[in-house]
Amino acid sequence: MKVVAIKGEARTELGKKASKAIKAEGKVPCVIYGSGENVHFTGEPLAFRDIIYTGEFKLVEISIDGKTYKCILKDAQFHPVTDSILHLDFLQLVDGKNVIAQVPVRLVGTSPGAKLGGKVLRNLKKIKIKTVPEKLVDELTLDISELQLGGAVRVRDVEIPEGIEVMNDGGIPVATMVIPRALRSAEAKKEAEAAGQEAVEAAE
Repeated sequence: MKVVAIKGEARTELGKKASKAIKAEGKVPCVIYGSGENVHFTGEPLAFRDIIYTGEFKLVEISIDGKTYKCILKDAQFHPVTDSILHLDFLQLVDGKNVIAQVPVRLVGTSPGAKLGGKVLRNLKKIKIKTVPEKLVDELTLDISELQLGGAVRVRDVEIPEGIEVMNDGGIPVATMVIPRALRSAEAKKEAEAAGQEAVEAAE
């Protein structure tokens, strides 16, 4: 699993006024929670780039005053106009303590529906799981080698490693094989021609 190392500076002053001053300095106010007392700190915006602007699931090791916290990003708040980072929440991982996380699903295999001209539509890119930090994975896989035209693969079809509980409903589609309009038109034309031929043969 990929790990991003971040160096933070401890915050001693809290509240809206202090947060506003931090943002004015071009830094991001953050908090780590999940193991006793919350830890407030600040960091440079560029330091968080690899955990925010990515579809990957990564662990974060945050170093503050000589102490390192192993975390995952839980929430990010952005400015509605500039899209700059306003605040970040991190959950500290504690061995043996369950954690809930959203991990991406990677499709593997070649769909027979795609070979016939179908297009794979992703309905769900991430799945919510519950597990202990020792069992955390950075992605789950879903085999689409039997996905036919008009078919779907669902959450229940995802390969789930031992020790991981899926929080999503098993019936939710992860990916569907869409039949393109041109292909539907061609199939409809073939069916109409076949029906017409059957009518001619019946009349004879």
